[in-house]
Amino acid sequence: MIYKETFKIGLKDIGKDDKIKNRAIIEFLEDLGARHSDLAGYGVNDREKTKISWILLEWKLKITDRPKYGDELEIHTWGRDANRVFTYRDFEIYNQEGKLCAIATSKWAIVNIETGKLAKLTEEMIASYKMEDNKKVFEEELKKIKIPEESKETLEYTVVRRDIDLNKHMHNLYYLDLAYEALPEEIYKDRPFDKLQITYKREIKLGAKVKCNFAKKENKNIIIIKSEDNKTLHAAIELW
Repeated sequence: MIYKETFKIGLKDIGKDDKIKNRAIIEFLEDLGARHSDLAGYGVNDREKTKISWILLEWKLKITDRPKYGDELEIHTWGRDANRVFTYRDFEIYNQEGKLCAIATSKWAIVNIETGKLAKLTEEMIASYKMEDNKKVFEEELKKIKIPEESKETLEYTVVRRDIDLNKHMHNLYYLDLAYEALPEEIYKDRPFDKLQITYKREIKLGAKVKCNFAKKENKNIIIIKSEDNKTLHAAIELW
């Protein structure tokens, strides 16, 4: 099943040259995916009944024609290739002229809201989304982000209340915010980046102190988010 909605780009969604920010795109995609889950019976308002909540494992986004302030976007989404452990969700973004201007894929799992542990996707859950297994936006599946051997610490951050989501962890959009803050100024000026990938490894909780390291590898800007003691890898982000 392909689910679609229209979104209009507002003031909070734009950045350089009055064009939509990557953060805003991902926020639109999240909201659309959440509403698709509402229809399937496994949305936010169903958690008390289902005892599960969706958690994000990875994002990959590619923009070919960046929309600007005031534009209306039609975004399509569908689930695909689910198994007992995780599932993929893909997206196509069309501008107001009907031209495909961006694609994205994401990887999701579920967690039991009572135990906090990962749960298994059931056949009933998978069937409720009416998967489109023969339709994917990228030829290759998500590849592992390689962590550079050398990187430079550029940011320290303490997680505050505004960062926390319904799963009582730092919301995934704030990882991207941290990545932008961790960029050296001369790199930050090169934004917007038309390609990005985010891999979420370990949740970050309220009050946690994290460090962001930056490295440049070929044409990719890589940001690694680790715990204060450098023992836990929380996320890796690539922008290029």
